[in-house]
Amino acid sequence: MTAPAVDHRPLIHHTGFWYFPVAFVARLPFAMMTVGVLALVVALRGSVALGGLTSAAVGLGVVVAGPVLGDLADRYGQRRVLVPVGLANGILLAVFPLVVEFATSDALLLGAAVAIGLTGPQTAAMSRSRVMALIGLRVHPERRDRTFSRAMAYESAADETAFVIGPFVVGVLAAVIAPWAPIAGAAILSFVFVTAFALHPTGRAVPERSERTAMAPMREVMHPRMLVLVAAVFGVGLFFGSTLTSLTAFMEAQGAPEAGALLYGVMGVGSAVLALAVALVPERFPLRWRLVLFASVLTASAGAYSVGGSVPTVTLVLCLMGIGVGPALVTLFSLAGHRAPRGRSASTMTILASALTLAQALSSAVAGAVAENVSVGTAMLFPAGAALLVLAMAAVNAAAAPRWDRAFPAAGLSAAAGSVAAAADAGTASTRSSR
Repeated sequence: MTAPAVDHRPLIHHTGFWYFPVAFVARLPFAMMTVGVLALVVALRGSVALGGLTSAAVGLGVVVAGPVLGDLADRYGQRRVLVPVGLANGILLAVFPLVVEFATSDALLLGAAVAIGLTGPQTAAMSRSRVMALIGLRVHPERRDRTFSRAMAYESAADETAFVIGPFVVGVLAAVIAPWAPIAGAAILSFVFVTAFALHPTGRAVPERSERTAMAPMREVMHPRMLVLVAAVFGVGLFFGSTLTSLTAFMEAQGAPEAGALLYGVMGVGSAVLALAVALVPERFPLRWRLVLFASVLTASAGAYSVGGSVPTVTLVLCLMGIGVGPALVTLFSLAGHRAPRGRSASTMTILASALTLAQALSSAVAGAVAENVSVGTAMLFPAGAALLVLAMAAVNAAAAPRWDRAFPAAGLSAAAGSVAAAADAGTASTRSSR
């Protein structure tokens, strides 16, 4: 194979203009399906408990399948994984309203929900993997770090925006058309945009196993330098889930439960904006210290949230929480991108995404039970505990990062570039020897 040309042109030249819009819309089925399943089951079956259990079943499927899909994408290429997964997910979403309407047992309903989660398209993780590969292979080394920082900032902001827009679209479609409409919409988006994302030319940017000289063993993904990031992302997921649930309970106590999602959206929008702003941080400010700073802001604001007391105070604190959580998440994914073992970028990103999803589901369930059975004030302590976990992992990372970086000098972007370059050299040598 021939090594791709490296030049000074911006990343969008290598992705094409339509890549980012397609990749963004392809995120929406993932953002819509959990909330859409919940709304549909509650509307048709009249059981909030069953709806919550069904939604959790979707999350369970996502968590189980995420690392497996990432590993398969690293081995066989994203197209071979995403095309069948996207089509299967679209079919399962399309028939799910019929399952809810006609299934005679809850077990069948829960099984269908798990299947939806298992086929959930990991678009966000795959997009990060593609962008990493393109930057490592096509962008000139002088522009590489700055481009990577901006790309990771955009990817995190896109995630935040999708998870704000997704539930909003679910609510609008359910209210204007019918409870089944959000699921039908998610099915259409999965059929069209996940397939378009899978078949986009950038899918060839991530080399398949046959095009690499070597793929790092899975145990390198489980090294402490990676696990500390997984634990920190898990903490961010705990923060998201417990904040949404405790905020909903708080607003219910104020007599306006429907305003909980709106106030949570305030934090989400602020988080997305600040995530984009991370690209403006000077490169001389190391990632490990950025994480400590943003985790500290998150911890301080989460502590203030736990004693908010009034709606105006809580609203202000939510804005401050967005300042901490968005940039922290960007920094975590940036660190993961730099440290991803050779040939394991999709595995790395899907593991982080699964940790985020699992933590959100667990903390939502626990915080909800505490709010109902103990007190709302106790539930509002949970985000501070989650933020402390993020801060603790940030401190561990800051202390150990120099030693880890010396032990694993060729990772992330360097490994992506080196892998294909080495494969190209090997292919050239093979051609010469055959002459």
